[in-house]
Amino acid sequence: MKTVAFCTLGCRLNFAETSTISRYFIERGFTVVPFSQKADFYVLNSCSVTSNANRKGRNAVARAHSLNPDAIIIVTGCYAQLKPDEVAALPGVKYVFGVNNKSEIENIIDNAEKLQEVSVSTTPHNDMKTFVPAFSKGDRTRAFLKIQDGCDYFCAYCTIPYARGRSRNQSIATCVEQVKSLAQDGMKEVIISGVNIGDFGKTTGETFCDLLKALVKVDGIDRFRIGSVEPDLLTDEIIEFVASEPKMMPHFHIPLQSGCDELLKLIGRRYDTALYRHKIELVKKLIPDAFIGIDLIVGVNGETPEIFDKTVDFVNSLDISFIHQFQYSEREGTRALKFTPRVTAKQKQERADVIKSICERKHREFVEKNLGSERSVLFESAKKGGMMFGYTDNYIRVTVPYDRSLVNRICRVHLSEMIDEEVVKAKFCEI
Repeated sequence: MKTVAFCTLGCRLNFAETSTISRYFIERGFTVVPFSQKADFYVLNSCSVTSNANRKGRNAVARAHSLNPDAIIIVTGCYAQLKPDEVAALPGVKYVFGVNNKSEIENIIDNAEKLQEVSVSTTPHNDMKTFVPAFSKGDRTRAFLKIQDGCDYFCAYCTIPYARGRSRNQSIATCVEQVKSLAQDGMKEVIISGVNIGDFGKTTGETFCDLLKALVKVDGIDRFRIGSVEPDLLTDEIIEFVASEPKMMPHFHIPLQSGCDELLKLIGRRYDTALYRHKIELVKKLIPDAFIGIDLIVGVNGETPEIFDKTVDFVNSLDISFIHQFQYSEREGTRALKFTPRVTAKQKQERADVIKSICERKHREFVEKNLGSERSVLFESAKKGGMMFGYTDNYIRVTVPYDRSLVNRICRVHLSEMIDEEVVKAKFCEI
């Protein structure tokens, strides 16, 4: 029996797509093994949001090749789409393709051992018009559902539209059927994923809020989480619906990128700080204990010290829970390459350290406000040091002594004390 190992880098959307690819292999008789083990096939679903993501992809390929020099290595995802020749030149790589679809995978499986040269198959971004469904199922407690793909925003620093194509989505009816399948498989929580999910409905004449209203009617799924939503697409109606619907978790991820209107306009963002503040304040007014994560770019070309100071002041003024910050990485073909001044590597690191400090303080304050409260937790199968873990409805990671019967169960717990910056010790209110 042939073996296959998978490695996923990047966003939640990639996890959904990797899970879908894995099912194609399983249907054809393969056994899945960890990526750290010797396998006949290795599949890397790559990311290319930064140069560091590209480096991680190259390292993963090198690791697979060292484990089995005779293995067939397949690379897909954004790095494969944007840099196919670079990926194809890596030792051991046999297939490079940028669009995930069943016929491509089946063709690879059937013909891999006959291949004499590296096969490269990518699609120009303007030709990416077909939506390819994907969802994770059976390989983790929470399921990732891909509802949308592509992006029409073309922000000055970003290559994702070139890797993923134009915005497109599947219908609400199809999403509902997929969620019903996940419920039948025993999933309790679904994370709604995509490249720009707030843009859902562009190709079907529907709306993202209408999708949420349809999904919560599916029996068997107790929790839904929304992935990252652009501030200009996060309507007040969506926030009000999340506040009123028990199945919608009080958890938002709202990209900011900069706290300075001048830079937001320069890099092509479609909102200003006033609109952004309104969204944060409305969430906190309607859902005071909601978790709010944000994204920040540090050191993008054009970010002067004065602009960065404005970002620091703005972020400090927001009632948020976490900051996902990354240092700007110049991407080929983007407008930001022409912006000045350029920020040195040292300056980027110094600014990243400032944002990291703010993040740690904001997250600690958020968790401390929740200590002593009761929350619902979905427990996961992972076990470490005799303990198991799970996330509260408002995305606080908790730990309790391992009990196999609790896996994939939602329980009420009392949040007692912080163990570290990441984890809270919990006690059961009821089981």
